[in-house]
Amino acid sequence: MPTPKKGPRLASSPAHERLMLANMATSLFQNGQITTTLPKAKRLRPLAERLITFAKRGDLHSRRRVMRVIRNKSVVHILFTQIAEQMEQREGGYTRIVKIAPRVGDNAPAAIIELVTEPVAKKAVVKEAEAATKVAEEEAPAVETEATEAAEAPVEETAAAEAEAPAEEAEKAE
Repeated sequence: MPTPKKGPRLASSPAHERLMLANMATSLFQNGQITTTLPKAKRLRPLAERLITFAKRGDLHSRRRVMRVIRNKSVVHILFTQIAEQMEQREGGYTRIVKIAPRVGDNAPAAIIELVTEPVAKKAVVKEAEAATKVAEEEAPAVETEATEAAEAPVEETAAAEAEAPAEEAEKAE
């Protein structure tokens, strides 16, 4: 994790920033998405993802660590029962930040931060990768055997075989 910037962050003291992020995380878990400024959304993302990771563990120590940040017991219950269950198959990337039009009034860059609820399509990708690996393994021994046969065959026989191949291709073309 990168070291925090020195001085006031998000135009406030570090203590106020922690409280703002805790309130935004509470609202995010309550509503599923919130609209805020882009810098605040970027600062909220690591905190929210860490809290979801604790919720996925589900033990008492994790619950107490989440309760340090989120003081609302009903939101913590929702986080540990519903949100953690939705994110069980996901290995990270629990939130999404979508930039929207600048905020009216002060023209601050606005964004929506939301929980990703789509199911993970990881299994299909893994199956495709395994199939490609099997195909590559089947082709690799075939290439190796052809290379060893070519190395063992005398030069005269390979030259004769190469001369016959264009003649056969010409006959097939007719």
